[in-house]
Amino acid sequence: MDYPQLKEASVESKRVLLRVDLDVPIENGEVKDASRLESFIPTVKWLLEKQASQVFLAGHMGRFEEGKESLSTKELLPVLEKLLEEKIAFGEEKKDGVRVNLLENLRATSAEEENDSEFAKKLASLADIYVNEAFASAHRKHASIVGIPKIIPGYLGLRFADEVKNLGRVWENPKHPVMILLSGVKEDKLDYLEDLKSLADRVLVAGRLPLFLGDEYEDAKVLVARLLQDHEDITIHSMEAFEREIAGAGTIVVSGPMGKYEEEGHRQGTKRVLAAVADSSAFKIAGGGDTEAAITLFGLTDKFDWISTGGGAMLEFLTMKTLPGLEVLVVSSPKS
Repeated sequence: MDYPQLKEASVESKRVLLRVDLDVPIENGEVKDASRLESFIPTVKWLLEKQASQVFLAGHMGRFEEGKESLSTKELLPVLEKLLEEKIAFGEEKKDGVRVNLLENLRATSAEEENDSEFAKKLASLADIYVNEAFASAHRKHASIVGIPKIIPGYLGLRFADEVKNLGRVWENPKHPVMILLSGVKEDKLDYLEDLKSLADRVLVAGRLPLFLGDEYEDAKVLVARLLQDHEDITIHSMEAFEREIAGAGTIVVSGPMGKYEEEGHRQGTKRVLAAVADSSAFKIAGGGDTEAAITLFGLTDKFDWISTGGGAMLEFLTMKTLPGLEVLVVSSPKS
């Protein structure tokens, strides 16, 4: 589909609201993994080089919970300033000589997740154009994803455009066999299984997902791993079976670790399977926070053709071939 691209936009002297992924792990005030922040820095630099008058960074951290204090994006200021090599102002007010503002957590109130129209209007009033660089959130019908581009002109960010291009290769003339590793601990991943079977020649299921499928599940396209007694890793037999499947694949998608890789005693399955994927000559992509963390832990990042910033968003895009955050740019966004 022909999405409006940021590189086609005239941004000189324009105020830009850039929706980004800020939902990163923080412990004791320290960002443990800044990869999502790093992913949108080139877009901010591009906007500044093209003489945008102001760039507002908007994103969320965590989920809104009634009665519970939300995380503040202010904690990210030191990391973002270091990555961008620019001074960043916090809040909506412009400061002399500062062209980048970091807005407070969009999920500090329920308005964001409720797609509140007044909240979307308030955010839109800050800028002349909107840019979506938050692929990991683009499957959510939230105010900053689908509300703002109905009010001001919207464009696809540089990184987001690369997500579409690379993930699209899985269903646009892919090299067969297409194999998808569906794993992790979230049961709702299985909601995508039937559609993934239509997309792939083979689906390998691991993590905690075999527990949700049950012992009686059978499907010729699906290979379900057996788990250790404590359910924290897959068995040696399953590791070997997965390695054989991977060896013959032409396209591989990895969504989730095989087990509790954070613990040395339970990381063998994830380490062996990811190493097999890395050594494969297939076109290989991966997505999701735990997947990326495991790939980084084992030093395999450079072995993958593409690592998506999204987990659920990646699966939805692969199966639906679109996302709410994409559709709104085509259908609703006024042109500048």
